Amino acid sequence: MEDPSRGTADGPVQPKKLQRVVDPVDRAILHVLAEDARITNAALAQRVGIAASTCLLRVRALRESGVIRGFHADVDPAALGLDLQAMIAVKLAAHARGSMGPFVARMRRQPEVLDVYFVAGADDYLLHVAVESTAALRDFVAEHLSRDPDVGLTETSLIFEHTRAAGRS
Repeated sequence: MEDPSRGTADGPVQPKKLQRVVDPVDRAILHVLAEDARITNAALAQRVGIAASTCLLRVRALRESGVIRGFHADVDPAALGLDLQAMIAVKLAAHARGSMGPFVARMRRQPEVLDVYFVAGADDYLLHVAVESTAALRDFVAEHLSRDPDVGLTETSLIFEHTRAAGRS
């Protein structure tokens, strides 16, 4: 079954409608989980100052309501031989406004694409990509963007270094 929060061929990712008011205890839980998502429930409950059973119920409710979108491993692309990262700004052609969903679906299937951001401003999307080399980046842009009739313009910025914000290690 396809996860509707991940987007479809018909359209970009739609955020879940949050049904939960996040209170100070939830915020404390979220802060600790952002630092260490692998912390045990007992340790999380102790750090936040609530019972383990209450903590478990709150984390479950935060997940089910879409506040917590998931837990994942943050893999360094360079460890996989993907030494070059870039942000590619994409402006779709005027005739392609109805093709936004299919464009996102195509980009999500490309192994080079780490993230797709739908943005406001002069561009429509930012693509975060990781590749082996400048030649691989050139090939990706040429094969998947420049040849795409829905793409009107691209601008590529190389990422020299990525540093996470505090509390998001």
